[in-house]
Amino acid sequence: MIKVRSSEAGVGAANRRKILQAAEKCFAQFGFKGTAVQKIADEAGLPKTNVLYYFKTKQDLYVAVLEETLSLWNSHFDKATVEDDPADVLSVYIAEKMEVSRLHPLASKIFAMEIINGAQNLSGYFDEEHARWMEGRVELINAWINAGKLRKLNPEYLLYSIWASTQHYADFSAQITRLRGKKMNKADFEQATKEVVHLVLGGCGLSVPEEFTH
Repeated sequence: MIKVRSSEAGVGAANRRKILQAAEKCFAQFGFKGTAVQKIADEAGLPKTNVLYYFKTKQDLYVAVLEETLSLWNSHFDKATVEDDPADVLSVYIAEKMEVSRLHPLASKIFAMEIINGAQNLSGYFDEEHARWMEGRVELINAWINAGKLRKLNPEYLLYSIWASTQHYADFSAQITRLRGKKMNKADFEQATKEVVHLVLGGCGLSVPEEFTH
């Protein structure tokens, strides 16, 4: 077994992070087809051979970026149960999604482009993990409805509406900036989050938690 010194491991982790960040920027700007490994290497400030040392192909690097994007969307909602208050769970879920749009807009845009192009690099994920997640969240929302905690509605359409309302702030940030004449800052995102929470929870027949009313 080859022993790796901690300093070497640290450099490797730093280089890998630098490459992923550069790749995210390039894929968001030029798409998968328009991005060359050399372009990612130049953005990262590393030789092309270094990039290919950590990621054997551009496809491997692209999938790694997509997987990191999906991990950003892990949420308290993932483990919520029928005993939880749907108003609390959904409002926090919306706030978390909005925060990802604020802090990681490039990641969201890459995911959106992948979906628009048929999600060919996510087929395995969507066929298994994402489908199971969706099934579980639909069952939870139906359980809330059956328990009288939520008005009768279609759980799938509710989730689609939340995704559309939150990811829009990342995927269409250029449109928002043009219409407003300036970029959204943290305070703007906080106000937008409250508006989305009010709209969604109001449509569900739920009271808005106090933290989203001020």
